[in-house]
Amino acid sequence: MASKNVIAVDLGAESGRVMQVSYDGHRLQLEEKHRFPTGGLTVGKTMYWDILRLWQDITNGIKAVGAAGSIGVDTWGVDFALLDRDGNLLSNPVHYRDPRTDGMMDWVFERVPRREVFERTGIQFMQLNTLYQLASLSCRKSPLLEIADKFLMLPDLLNYWLSGATVSEFTIATTTQFYSPHTGTWDTDLLARIGIPTHIFPHIVPSGTKLGDYNGIPVIAPACHDTGSAVAAVPTTTKDYAYLSSGTWSLLGLELDQPVITDAAYEANVTNEGGVGGRFRFLRNITGLYLIQQSRLTWQEQTGKRYEYAELAALAEAAEPFRSLFDPDDKDFLLPGDFPARIRAFCQRTGQPQPETVGQVTRAIYESLAYKYRYFLDKLVAVSGQPVERLHIIGGGSRNGLLNQMVANAIARPVVAGPAEATAMGNALVQLMALGEFQTLAEARAMLSRSAETITYEPQTVAAWEDQYERFKSLLVVK
Repeated sequence: MASKNVIAVDLGAESGRVMQVSYDGHRLQLEEKHRFPTGGLTVGKTMYWDILRLWQDITNGIKAVGAAGSIGVDTWGVDFALLDRDGNLLSNPVHYRDPRTDGMMDWVFERVPRREVFERTGIQFMQLNTLYQLASLSCRKSPLLEIADKFLMLPDLLNYWLSGATVSEFTIATTTQFYSPHTGTWDTDLLARIGIPTHIFPHIVPSGTKLGDYNGIPVIAPACHDTGSAVAAVPTTTKDYAYLSSGTWSLLGLELDQPVITDAAYEANVTNEGGVGGRFRFLRNITGLYLIQQSRLTWQEQTGKRYEYAELAALAEAAEPFRSLFDPDDKDFLLPGDFPARIRAFCQRTGQPQPETVGQVTRAIYESLAYKYRYFLDKLVAVSGQPVERLHIIGGGSRNGLLNQMVANAIARPVVAGPAEATAMGNALVQLMALGEFQTLAEARAMLSRSAETITYEPQTVAAWEDQYERFKSLLVVK
């Protein structure tokens, strides 16, 4: 058969790319046409996304591809834009790491009790969630809410500029913490109780919906949340697995037919985000490789040396094991800054040796991440009742062989790493399903299981990792 080409636009918190994805009936072939930084931009006291520059990069990438069967866009979750009644952008979208949400969780819970928020939405409590971003506008009586005519999540905004459709795709809508899995739409009562005008929220459409055309190319909503797209590309043919989408954030979870909104889920502070085909990703958001990204920037600023990831892994492997551990989700690691100094401060507070060398800091990061994955994998299995025989690590972090092996050791299960380009692949698979190339997601995954490049890591030195696990748990700040 002739190859079918689609365009996957994938924006992550560190970089974005426009990919040409071809399917020849047997496997996917990916070709990167344009890569560009995403990053935040601070003006005054506010951290923004430079969305107009990102739009220019996206359109330049689409031009570089040329003819294609369709276009699909995915981005990170929680961030949004507001439009006026003429469809114009009212302001640059604010970055989820901006401190405007400081204190907003408590402000919301004074109006809607915390337990009720979880009952209504099933979403993990995180200060950066869209709910608290909107609350910050309501709290300070922002004029933006008075003149806004339409609310769009970031990929929905890009889809609007591509197709003219003002809708919200299911997977991205669920990241807001005001989507109701009970009704299948926005929880307008919750929004009204914190002073948000409810007429601004668009219709929600399923993954795979055709939205319109851009220069004659159909625009299809994939799983517009990047993790939703990544999970669609897990190369599995069985259900007893967990996934870890490994990048700036670590998204560790299970794929379930229904959300789990129980006392145990509430106590575990886990989340129920939308997946392809109306399924739910029962997962935990964990600070991920942002820890090493910020550390690399610090070392470069302080020494002028830019460490490559392979070099960092070699230094970490040579460092003493289990010397310094910390909680990756401590509040000190939310905002950008000198992470090696913050890790040392954490270790000092908890009576541990402080990591001084680059290798010691890197090893502390990787071991702490591996243990945090173990901690929440245990919780997800216990709360859901679904057994897990192996963990699939997908996304850019799947290339980190040292971390993959540490994770296998920590969870005492095999780790299957790859594909690294899972987000772009999953984005393309949903488009190809909409174009009739696959009838079901299971069929698409079966193709990936036969053709995707993966590496399996078997558990090693499990007893040594088990010996230090209680010590790690005693250090947790965020549980």
